[in-house]
Amino acid sequence: MTIVENSAAPPNERAGLSRRHVLALSGAASAAALLAGGAVARAAEIEELRIGCFTEPPSLDPHWQNTAASNSLSQHIFDRLFHADENQKPVPALAEGWKVIDPLTWEIALRKDVKFHDGTPFTADDVLFTFERSQNVPNSPFSFKSYLGNKKLEKVDDHLIRIRTPSPNPILINEIMTVSIISRKVGEKATTDDYNRGTAMVGTGPYRFVEWRSGQHIKLERHEGYWGNKPEWMRVMLRPISSNPARVAALLSGDVELIDFVPPSSLERLQSNKALSLSSKVSNRMIYLAFDHSRARSPFVKGIDGSEIDNPLRKLEVRQAISKAINREALGSRALEGMGVPAGQLVPPEIFGSAPELGPDKFSVADAKALLTKAGYPNGFAITLHSSNDRYVNDAAVAEAIAQMLTRIGIRTAVETMPYSVYVPRATGGGPEGLSQFSLFLYGFGGQTGEASVALRSVVATYDKDKGLGSSNRGRYSNPEVDKLIGEAAQELDDTKRAALMAEATRISMGDVAVAPIYFPVNYWSAKSGMTYRARTDERTLAMDTLAG
Repeated sequence: MTIVENSAAPPNERAGLSRRHVLALSGAASAAALLAGGAVARAAEIEELRIGCFTEPPSLDPHWQNTAASNSLSQHIFDRLFHADENQKPVPALAEGWKVIDPLTWEIALRKDVKFHDGTPFTADDVLFTFERSQNVPNSPFSFKSYLGNKKLEKVDDHLIRIRTPSPNPILINEIMTVSIISRKVGEKATTDDYNRGTAMVGTGPYRFVEWRSGQHIKLERHEGYWGNKPEWMRVMLRPISSNPARVAALLSGDVELIDFVPPSSLERLQSNKALSLSSKVSNRMIYLAFDHSRARSPFVKGIDGSEIDNPLRKLEVRQAISKAINREALGSRALEGMGVPAGQLVPPEIFGSAPELGPDKFSVADAKALLTKAGYPNGFAITLHSSNDRYVNDAAVAEAIAQMLTRIGIRTAVETMPYSVYVPRATGGGPEGLSQFSLFLYGFGGQTGEASVALRSVVATYDKDKGLGSSNRGRYSNPEVDKLIGEAAQELDDTKRAALMAEATRISMGDVAVAPIYFPVNYWSAKSGMTYRARTDERTLAMDTLAG
């Protein structure tokens, strides 16, 4: 058996761009072709790669949602200006490079040899259209405004764009690499339903869309006119297999060649199988508890006797009690069977902009009970914890384990789980005034920029739809001091100062228990013998990162 060990780039590389990258046009076009089109150019071509995927994207629209499943699919079909490598470091793709004109003005040079799958040449018009459209998809649960807001794009010529920002933006390249570039010609007339039907699935990427049968498969075929190195796999089939035993069985029987999100219960079995390879990496995704901070009465909170009570989650001591009641080490070893690293902040401590000294909250039943008493709830209260049951590894089991831990300190906790496709709209804005329907809920956030700023802006910044802030702040936490630090960090070009500002915003928001970080997943992929998967921090599963021979 081949085991590819977890590796991580140094923090300064994980952050994305060094100053030397920013100050001149990049010469990394060959690296871009390598990353986007295939890791190695091989003489032997392999007919088909079948991938057993834990989840299926809820929509084929590349701008509908920003999840690992959505991004995994879209990166096969649609390129980005910059792709993220396995450690989320930007590598030029449709952009050949960039240049900083002044602190508020950037120029991005576009490749001239690119065509969409329908033969239409790729130009700056497609980029401008994409940036506008991705921020305004009707009825989408997500907006790319959190990455693209406050950026003014100008077309200099067909292959040069200028981006102006109202203030210095040190991570502009990291932000714009989050968005899949679509065809203006196709997209102007297309709806999300057109993407779901496949008629609008026209990109510049290494694979063409062939077919989607929801719940069964997504079929792709290699784009022979691709501008980069052609991937070795001629055809790719993505098979959603949400059942962990069924996904593992499909790999063992040869029905698929690769699976993602190897379940904890099968890890030892696959490790000992000489006919398989295994690769892993700690994800940058934080799994956390979100709290209803905003409502005076929260819909799923009651007194122990079933009476209506004021929302206890608005009290710091209650949130502290909940966090201290959770035995993160036990969750990692039992519910996750070793596939989770306890979390104490929004990003792993090696990520640029973290507060490295900030560890997981110390587990203490006695301290948790004392905090509840101090908050005025010596007998506790009743609450429902909501969670998905098919999005994260063992997510329903994690929710059940947390509920048991909270019940031990006097918070009588029921659990309600549901499919992720149902969960997201309810958690995001299904309640009155666009608030979450839930009071306490398990969620995940993985920043796409490889550093801490997006997690801060999305999860703990005060919600402001127009500014693209707080897009994942479903509990509506708000602290002006945190907002001030996040705003200052967003404009600070000095890396040392910027890291310090983000770290302080993290310390304050975690001191407030804005959310309760639980763990960072350790993700595993397994492939048949002779193949290896290049594990990624962003959890994407790509045919281009699957190496044969």
